[in-house]
Amino acid sequence: MKRRRFITLAAAFACAPALARADTWSGQALGAEVSVTLHGPREMTQRALADVPRLLVNFEEAFSLFRPTSHLSRLNMMGQLRDPNALMRTLMARADEAHRLSGGLFDPTIQPLWDALARGRDTAPARASLGWHRVRYSDRMIELQTGQALTFNGIAQGFATDVVRLLLRKHGVQTALVNIGEQAAMGGPFTLGLEDPTHGHLGTRELRDMAIATSSPAAMRLGDRAHILGPRGETPLWSTVSIEAPSATMADALSTAAVFMDRPALERLKVAAGLKRITLVDPDGNLQTV
Repeated sequence: MKRRRFITLAAAFACAPALARADTWSGQALGAEVSVTLHGPREMTQRALADVPRLLVNFEEAFSLFRPTSHLSRLNMMGQLRDPNALMRTLMARADEAHRLSGGLFDPTIQPLWDALARGRDTAPARASLGWHRVRYSDRMIELQTGQALTFNGIAQGFATDVVRLLLRKHGVQTALVNIGEQAAMGGPFTLGLEDPTHGHLGTRELRDMAIATSSPAAMRLGDRAHILGPRGETPLWSTVSIEAPSATMADALSTAAVFMDRPALERLKVAAGLKRITLVDPDGNLQTV
């Protein structure tokens, strides 16, 4: 997952006053370093943390591009997927929402173009295949057009973060910090450090009952191109974009698209998507807030 996006928002410290202990599970999922830190009685936190890796296996089996047997890999190989499971159906709908809110800038059909650039191949066939609007999906079937393939690298981590939060709530957890590439706070406050891959540490953000996702185009290159690709050949306008929102899924997807959007477009996006705050780092390292 991190081949497409580089999360530069890292936890600096967590403040949870009046709580006796914190327990953490850490590992890897969806190509990212993962950690879940819970505050509360040991019996509850241990029970909740034991369920986290089992849940994340379901996301790998659904959305990993590196597992040939994943639902996404089978869809890309065969061009269709019959009877998609609940995770796939839900994420397709959320991707469609992000595509609409971003004016088409969030587009999971970018995968063939990314692959062609990474392999140094002719990009013309890949460009001809682009277009989320050409994908057909229902509860019974997902169908791609000739040459199409999908990636959920710009949304699946956020989606997993939201589902883990739901799991923790079922266990009675009230205070937690979930980090699956994107970060989400239950309770808080948690203080996070904001960094840019070019300009370094730029400040902090306090997170309480909110999710945050960050995209930095310059964190990785595809030849002479930034690794976050615009579906219509757009060039990134920002060095880093960080979005705070109730939904980690939407924060993840829209931070990916937002690197191509100017301030007026971002102001409209903030209202339309119900975002709390958009933090921008321009190419010169100046910090702006929408």
